[in-house]
Amino acid sequence: MNAIDRKIFGTLFFSIFAAVTGVGIVVPLLPVYAHDLGASGLYIGLIFGAFSLSRTFFLPYFGRRSDKKGRKPFIVAGLFSYAVVSVAFILFTGVESLIVIRFFQGITSAMIMPVVQAYVGDITPTGKEGWVMGLFNMSLFIGLSAGPLIGGVIKDRFSLNGAFVCMGVLSLVGFVLSLVFLPPTAEERVVKRGRPPLGWSQILSDRTIAGLFLFRLAYTACIGIIWGFLPVFADMEFSVSASGIGILVMLGVLVSGVVQVPMGWLADRLNRKSMIILGGLVVTGAVYAFKHAAGFQDMFWASVVFGIGGGIAMPALMAAAVLQGSRREAMGSVMALLTVGHSLGMLVGSVMAGVMMDWFQLRQAFILGALVMAAGTVLFTACTWRTDLSRGTVPAAPPQIPEG
Repeated sequence: MNAIDRKIFGTLFFSIFAAVTGVGIVVPLLPVYAHDLGASGLYIGLIFGAFSLSRTFFLPYFGRRSDKKGRKPFIVAGLFSYAVVSVAFILFTGVESLIVIRFFQGITSAMIMPVVQAYVGDITPTGKEGWVMGLFNMSLFIGLSAGPLIGGVIKDRFSLNGAFVCMGVLSLVGFVLSLVFLPPTAEERVVKRGRPPLGWSQILSDRTIAGLFLFRLAYTACIGIIWGFLPVFADMEFSVSASGIGILVMLGVLVSGVVQVPMGWLADRLNRKSMIILGGLVVTGAVYAFKHAAGFQDMFWASVVFGIGGGIAMPALMAAAVLQGSRREAMGSVMALLTVGHSLGMLVGSVMAGVMMDWFQLRQAFILGALVMAAGTVLFTACTWRTDLSRGTVPAAPPQIPEG
């Protein structure tokens, strides 16, 4: 990775870290906030689902446009829009308003995440996909883990509006960093290539990409259940404080973020398919464990194990996605498709958990999540059975950012 690419990587890393930390401050507080406003389980699911629904529809558009027009314009516009959304949270209250705001927040998110991941994929050296994506994913997971803890402290000591203000300020920081330090769009490799990206029909017919998509969808459905309903579960059943809820939500993403880099390094040296399957099985067991939680300590350890499972699987999965995006010369489209899986997973997970809460017991939602993750792992295995996801790996070497 040359000096220019390292500068791009550093800018994207810190820009997304700032923006994701801001989002992480607010999102875990929304379920309890909505519940206090009188929202039913279904409405809480819709607050999370509206974000995922809008993002799902716009992800293919922005991902493909970034393959044609370049990455920077979408990243900069999306980060600025996040700051605008934070103001809307302060100005408008009510359950219906929260659903509308989250819908528009989903559109802005579609402009950021797949495009940023595609940009990182563009500058990733061959054979280092796991290491580079694991290192970059650390910015996402640590930002999301720091956010809930900070948000819980801000809400306990100040107010929920203070959390919204922090989200806006951090999004502006990411906007300024990307605007100033990312190279002009004309200098991006995807623009210089000058060739149109691969058609959607060819991408969607790829069984390997389908397997990656299905696993990502199942894993994120579990995240949707945990992020959307673990706060309500902890509050209703065990009267856990906002700070305690922040710790529970933080743990999964923090642990996953910490192990991203070593697992990414291993993903360039071991069998990526086996790592993804192992991670899926660990996540399945962790989600099921929430059903039998008898207090804060049980939820604490279930969250830790959930983070370990995701940390094992995700670097290997993203490394395989970079490999496929590079082969297909459609990095933005492939990353957008995986992020569609992420959005659909959040939508499916949050809405299913809301229905389970209203019709049965909230604990049953965690059983459903475990079944979804198990099914996703099986489908991934079936779709990639004959595919080598580790082609292009390098011999064992010390884990350092490559030069040149």
